Amino acid sequence: LEPVSSSQAAVHHFQPIFTAYGGSSILAPSIINSTVGTFTINFQQDQDNKFAEHQQKLKVVLKKKFSYLHEGPTSSASKTLLNQIYTELYITEGGSCEVNKEHEVRQIETVSKVRATQDKVVHCNSLFEPQPGRDCPIRTVVTRGVAGIGKTVSIHKFTVDWAEGKANANIDFVFPLSFRELNFQKKKTLSLEDLLKAFYPDIKEGQIFANNEIKKLFILDGLDESRLSLDFRNSEIITEITQPATVAVILTNLIRGKLLSSSLVWITSRPVASSQIPVECIDLLTEVRGFNNLQKEEYFRKKIEDRELAQKVISHVKSCRSLHIMCHIPVFCWIAASVLEKKLPKKDSNDTPKTLTQMYIYFLSLFVENMKKRLPERRQSSAECVKANLLALGKLAFKELEKGHLIFYESDLKLNGIDVAQASMFSGVYTQIFNEELTLCQEKMFCFVHLSIQEFFAALYVFLTFHNDNNNVLVKKSSSSRWFPFRESSELNLYKAAIEKALQSESGHFDIFLRFLLGLSMESNQVLLKHLMTTDRTHQRTRAEVQKHIKEKIKLSQSPDRCLNLFHCLNELNDHSLVQEIQSHFVSGRLKSADLSPAQWATLVFVLLTSEEELQEFDLSRFSRSEEALLRLLPVMRTAQVAKLNACHLTMTCCEKLPNGIRSSQLRELDLSNNNLTDEGFMHLFVSLRDSKLQTLRLRSCDLTEESSDRLAAIISFASCELTVLDLADNDFKDTGVKKLSGGLGSPHCKLQKLDLSFCRVTELGCTFLASALNSSGLKELDLSYNHPGESGLMLLQMLKEDPQCSLQKLGVDQCRVFRIQPSPKKYFMDELTLDPNTAHKDLSLSDGNRKARRWTKLPYPDHSERFDFQRQVLCREALTGRCYWEVGWSGPVRIGVAYKQMGRKGEGQDCSLGYNDSSWALSCNKDKCWALHCGVKVDVTVAPNSTVGVFLDWSAGKLSFYSVSCGSLTLLHTFSTIFTEPVCPAFHLGWADSTVQLC
Repeated sequence: LEPVSSSQAAVHHFQPIFTAYGGSSILAPSIINSTVGTFTINFQQDQDNKFAEHQQKLKVVLKKKFSYLHEGPTSSASKTLLNQIYTELYITEGGSCEVNKEHEVRQIETVSKVRATQDKVVHCNSLFEPQPGRDCPIRTVVTRGVAGIGKTVSIHKFTVDWAEGKANANIDFVFPLSFRELNFQKKKTLSLEDLLKAFYPDIKEGQIFANNEIKKLFILDGLDESRLSLDFRNSEIITEITQPATVAVILTNLIRGKLLSSSLVWITSRPVASSQIPVECIDLLTEVRGFNNLQKEEYFRKKIEDRELAQKVISHVKSCRSLHIMCHIPVFCWIAASVLEKKLPKKDSNDTPKTLTQMYIYFLSLFVENMKKRLPERRQSSAECVKANLLALGKLAFKELEKGHLIFYESDLKLNGIDVAQASMFSGVYTQIFNEELTLCQEKMFCFVHLSIQEFFAALYVFLTFHNDNNNVLVKKSSSSRWFPFRESSELNLYKAAIEKALQSESGHFDIFLRFLLGLSMESNQVLLKHLMTTDRTHQRTRAEVQKHIKEKIKLSQSPDRCLNLFHCLNELNDHSLVQEIQSHFVSGRLKSADLSPAQWATLVFVLLTSEEELQEFDLSRFSRSEEALLRLLPVMRTAQVAKLNACHLTMTCCEKLPNGIRSSQLRELDLSNNNLTDEGFMHLFVSLRDSKLQTLRLRSCDLTEESSDRLAAIISFASCELTVLDLADNDFKDTGVKKLSGGLGSPHCKLQKLDLSFCRVTELGCTFLASALNSSGLKELDLSYNHPGESGLMLLQMLKEDPQCSLQKLGVDQCRVFRIQPSPKKYFMDELTLDPNTAHKDLSLSDGNRKARRWTKLPYPDHSERFDFQRQVLCREALTGRCYWEVGWSGPVRIGVAYKQMGRKGEGQDCSLGYNDSSWALSCNKDKCWALHCGVKVDVTVAPNSTVGVFLDWSAGKLSFYSVSCGSLTLLHTFSTIFTEPVCPAFHLGWADSTVQLC
């Protein structure tokens, strides 16, 4: 019988029975409806019972499979209850769709500096719950994270909690699918229903898969391990679960929502592989950050039963920065706990591991001892057997690392001399170091439990092969050059080749391998490997040459990330000389003024990234106001919440590289104000700004025009944009740009609450565009100061502010005058400047409301500490920063300029004379010629000045320009380029009895 959904359908279905006698029904209609209704209820109850039965079977299977955690070994004796050891992971929502391709340990080292208090933390059991501020339900979630960070463990926890009825009761069926096992279905053609039955044979009821009313979750674990070709653009479209296709096509349609559109999908992946999935297919992107500092301590306390010992382990890990950083990775916590639990109880714990290499050597030694105990042969033969197996394991690790392979099959093991049949015998190594899985095809797969373990064994193989066999496997050579006559020289070649191999890898593929290899060269570490080595240890002279070579590479390297790894290498070699040198700059306060070499810049980055202090704010001006400093310090900037790059002489040049720093950062606030970025530079920044997590963006005085306004509109209207504060003041957008910007402002996705458009040459027309957008915008503050909106524009905006239906609460309209819409620099006109009588020499007469000065006979001014007593000079009251323009009418010999308040006032020395010291800049004007003056150095000006001189100060950019003003037009006379360290005051020197200056 087919399922019946209504009584009418049932009547139609059983019509042949009802009309058996002469075509008329033998049952009354009420009886028919009653009977069919009862049948439908019974049928539905039967179906519900079947679903409940299959659901219960599935829960039993999932609890059996996922309730135990394999921390390294896969033997049943080493299983640990998941809920007994599980520690909540630090998972955050969001993240750029751009992928950081650097080595994953390097990513962890960067993330360790970021404890982003504003990150939205997500619990794995809450991924599919309704999110605040989201209109659409979440269907597809992608969870990214580096190897060993806990993605699969999170899936296990989610699945077990569902199976035990602790969470997500609204989900009817959960189907975890591993890409490792899906790979073996690669060449098959089958339907989704067949695929699920192959994985879960106990569920034979096809309606469970087909029924859209049954809520299903498909968990696709380990996309980075997929060997399927997922083509989201050209893939065949299938919509039925019984429709046969390749596994790649099935998964592509499932993720896109073409197949079982009502089902939920959760995908885990390492970061690089996750970029395969189109952005439009992802409803929620999350990132597993591993353990934060508190979670590390919680893990050790759960793992080590002895509380006192657990506290010792925690204290030791905290005291070693590199180890503490690595403990963000749960797998490394397991390694650290295994080693330190054995080492710390010993009375003589001076050899307790403090570096990455030492930790892994001790980890290796623990399991070598276990291997020896399991071997029945004599001690000597067992030692040889252990060595042979470790070398075979190292060869596998190195060869597969070169190929970029992280998963191996039995054939790979055999090629490298590993007897898979003996794997159970060496449970101290293989089943601890390997994860071993049995797939649907009954073929075993192997992988190291973490990439760093593979890299350690690869380095160990290269090191032992050289020291025991005098064979440098990093260098391809002819048979004639196989044996080296000078050991020191050949050994140096080994390390040089490894350094070059790491530097040539753009993604840092061999970074950690290099750290391990250099760490193994330390005599203290080789003592622990004496049972594996047959030759003398590394010579001190060779190690010194290696250190020198690394420092030379640091000087020459243009990649901050490669430099950082070289510093970690020096740390493994116990060389801290460069670090101590840069720290002395910090202590002495010479850092800001120092002309740092490339090596010193790299050292500074390393020091900042490995310090205990968490960096909340990155202020470039603390180091150097330059593009070189910014590009050198990008790795540091990425770890901060706030980046202050304002007034740092940045141009379009740095905009080409800055996006990489923004994309992979945790920035919430970015200030690029007072830099000459231009529209072309902003074009390079556009995509990274749109995809960032920024909440505040300041682009004040960046020389932008209406050409950038359409990109700005696209940024604020982008669905994932989180900007709430946008400062665009002092850019020439004009009404055309404001019109484009208003389009984004009125978007339903726009989250802006505060917008600054002061000094943007906006008129009444621009106000109409803004008013239209504000009707549908959530903007609360709008600053239109220093524009010319006119009376009607002001009235229009004021009405909106008073409208209870409009969100606008604050409207800034200070200094709105007609000249504000003139071209630069006239729009910065300062008409409120006044001369300060307390500074005026007694020979100067002030008039016109202290806006005019004239050379006169001595006046009875009272004595004052700020008064010039010899030089006939006067300063303005106002101390200026930012961009300002003023005009001065003059006659007779005069000097027009600016000065710091600190300029000398008493005596006739140069420190008191305008233009003759480092505290003042001036244009000296005479009837026939003029010249520029600073520190007494004269620069002739070829253009004769008019009777009115215009002065334009761009304080942040360090520019002071003088113009000849004639009929409203400006002719440039001279520009000073400097770095102003404090506000400046307009200043004047009157040379002769008939000299005058007048502020226009």
